[in-house]
Amino acid sequence: MQILHPFAGSVQQYHQQLDDPERHRPDHCPQCQAQQPLMAHGFYRRTLTGAAFDGTIRVRRYLCRLCRRTVSLLPEFALPYLRFSVLTIGLFLVARLLRGQTLAAALPPSAPYQRGQFWVRRFGAQAAALCAALTALLQPAAAPNFVHRALTMLETAGWIRAHRFLFGHLRGHLLGWPPGLAPDGRRAALSPAAAPA
Repeated sequence: MQILHPFAGSVQQYHQQLDDPERHRPDHCPQCQAQQPLMAHGFYRRTLTGAAFDGTIRVRRYLCRLCRRTVSLLPEFALPYLRFSVLTIGLFLVARLLRGQTLAAALPPSAPYQRGQFWVRRFGAQAAALCAALTALLQPAAAPNFVHRALTMLETAGWIRAHRFLFGHLRGHLLGWPPGLAPDGRRAALSPAAAPA
């Protein structure tokens, strides 16, 4: 399971904070609700591309001694399962969908054309749900459609703040969870049908 690392700053400052496992150690397990601090359990690496960073970051993991499941502290500037940062995707969506720039002009330099199409498609499918969820943070904006309304609300609330609210409180994803993932971010596994007796 992933939870958000309560951090604001540059990627370099994020790396400096990772050296102390006590700094943001969860005081209970968000999965089994055991009321005991989690045990530091190393890191995993993931790629991240943003305005001032393109490389690999470490994500701290903790282990619950009771349920034996891990919890990862994902930095709040990173979206689960996506390489590009929240702000990079946000800037692209605003440029493409609000300002009407071409796909090629709106895309970050290192993003392939198909990646932009993917973001637009996923955001369009998620826009109505985003508008409904973000009403907990601010009043809905007047707009001609859900895509414009969601983008205006995200710009007003702030992309990081909205991501923190959606992911931390609702287990929601700014672009919607991929089809193979459950809303809480774990892989969905369907049990096979029972054989007839």
